[in-house]
Amino acid sequence: MRFKKLGLILAALVVSASLAACSSAGQSDQSSGNSQKEQPKEQAQKQPEDKKMTEEAKDRQVAPKAGTDKKAEQGGNKLEPAKDKTLRLTVPKMAEIKNDEIPTGKGTEEALFRDYAAVRLPYTGFPWQEEANIYIAGHRIGFPGTNSDLAFYDLEDLANGDEVYLEDSEGRQYTYEVFNKKIVEPTDLSVLKRIEGKNILTLQTCTLPDYTDRVIYQAELKDIKT
Repeated sequence: MRFKKLGLILAALVVSASLAACSSAGQSDQSSGNSQKEQPKEQAQKQPEDKKMTEEAKDRQVAPKAGTDKKAEQGGNKLEPAKDKTLRLTVPKMAEIKNDEIPTGKGTEEALFRDYAAVRLPYTGFPWQEEANIYIAGHRIGFPGTNSDLAFYDLEDLANGDEVYLEDSEGRQYTYEVFNKKIVEPTDLSVLKRIEGKNILTLQTCTLPDYTDRVIYQAELKDIKT
């Protein structure tokens, strides 16, 4: 019995260092009634029953390790930091991501991941910094009737060269260009790292159909409109 308990404790320590929640609990209480928002036809067709979140998959959606990247938070700034750290995200290739408000929150704050299309992790960078990795994670399926519903479902429609836009609370618009896609395990924290001399945006969701791994897209800052 002692060995069994020890094994459970060690397993808990391992998953505590995993990446943010990224799929969905598509079977929430909000899934019934008239609260469900009308889905675009293309999106609705892409959401068969077997892609809804299972209890086993829920258990795999664990938060990233807590902490603060002081260099990312302080950074060497080209621009003055925005007073309000809330960002807005637009991805032309994605049906649901049009000028969506992106708050900052931990991967364990499920209320934020339910009520918003995506969430910026608190110990990552900002677009006004010279060197940063702005890390934004969103649900693949999400909660019906909320902004998270199918939010990042079509993330994998992106290709190298596609543009992604961030806007800060000062009205400055940052244009990013996609340059990399990878699929990683939930415990692979290398995707949180900065790239020396670059300001990059990282978008994360989960793989289908079982939500086992993480789909990562990275984009580099190309233009700033003030």
